[in-house]
Amino acid sequence: MSQKDTPVPTVAAGTGAEVATNARETAKPAADAPDTIEPVTETPADQATAAVPAKVDISFSRGLAPFLAANAISIAFTSYQSGRLYLIGHGPDGKLSLHEALYPQAMGVAGDMNRIYLGTLTSIVRMENVLAPGLLANKAHDKVYVPRNIQTTGDIDIHEIGIRENGRIVFVNTRYSCLCEPSLTHSFKPIWKPDFISKIAPEDRCHLNGLAMVDGRPKYVSAVSRSDAVDGWRDRRHDGGVLIDVETNEIMAEGLSMPHSPRWHDGRLWVLNSGTGELGHIDPATKAFIPVAFCPGFLRGLGFHNGHAIVTLSKPRHGRFEGLALDDRLKEKDVDAWCGVQVISLATGDVVQWLRLDGGISELFDTCVLPAVANPLTLGPNSQEIRDFITIETPDWATSA
Repeated sequence: MSQKDTPVPTVAAGTGAEVATNARETAKPAADAPDTIEPVTETPADQATAAVPAKVDISFSRGLAPFLAANAISIAFTSYQSGRLYLIGHGPDGKLSLHEALYPQAMGVAGDMNRIYLGTLTSIVRMENVLAPGLLANKAHDKVYVPRNIQTTGDIDIHEIGIRENGRIVFVNTRYSCLCEPSLTHSFKPIWKPDFISKIAPEDRCHLNGLAMVDGRPKYVSAVSRSDAVDGWRDRRHDGGVLIDVETNEIMAEGLSMPHSPRWHDGRLWVLNSGTGELGHIDPATKAFIPVAFCPGFLRGLGFHNGHAIVTLSKPRHGRFEGLALDDRLKEKDVDAWCGVQVISLATGDVVQWLRLDGGISELFDTCVLPAVANPLTLGPNSQEIRDFITIETPDWATSA
């Protein structure tokens, strides 16, 4: 049986199979008016335990779908607040496609055209694309990411995830202030901690949060402070932030305000200075932060593609994100904080495309670019649809006959 003869599973209605039909334009919109979309959500297997968020209004720039199509990418992003993984793509009709699946406290996300890793409240989920090249599910979706492994960690506050060159993963264990690998027998295996952390303890001492991979190895991390006491980072939110070289323990930058999501891209160390709402990079000579763009929101989650940065924005949360320089910048710009995704030109610092969420959701976390993916969807592990979504790997004896 050839790949083209392989049966394609039918995805039940409600899982994102007909997302494009739910996209709608505003009636006779003005030239600069945004489009809006209704997300398609899977059906929870247990309605009684499923969270029911308030209504979410989603709008987006007119050029977002063409931008994704022209660059042959889709975008994944997460919200621990709503417990969802979101996938943005474009359908065969050219309209924007948005699918969401339920994952409790969805946090760090990393992946490519074949696989996605997701950190959740108590586990790391590995999802595999089950479609062979050239096949479509429901005549619309070129990728269907299905959870095939769930590594239980317990509530350790998983933040960002990196994929090593050998395919194994490493992740930020924020509650225990260290980098970890999954363990076959235990909740996690620590592989590195900052020099200033004296003990692996469940105390979230420095709020270690971000991870930059370089050539398939963990290289840089971000932390809100160098505190070595329980919850000590909260008193250093304004200017205690640091970037650390994992291999040498060198402080690459300091004096940052709640930094997140360090990334090595095009020969530069990039980072989100979240407390000021700025995307920028580090000058290697002076170790100073060089801002490139201001974004109206608390930044977490950073990806790059073809001369652009993709960032996720959140509204300041009472008590933790408030009282920072970001508040003054928002007043100066006379703008309200966003919850959404922005695509920023690295050449100009301008926002070229965007997606905004209003209403029942105010915080996002991570994002990643899925190259060579047009219109993906995923099934949550506790959805009704996954019960009957069965795929069979072709056995060796069938292909040799």
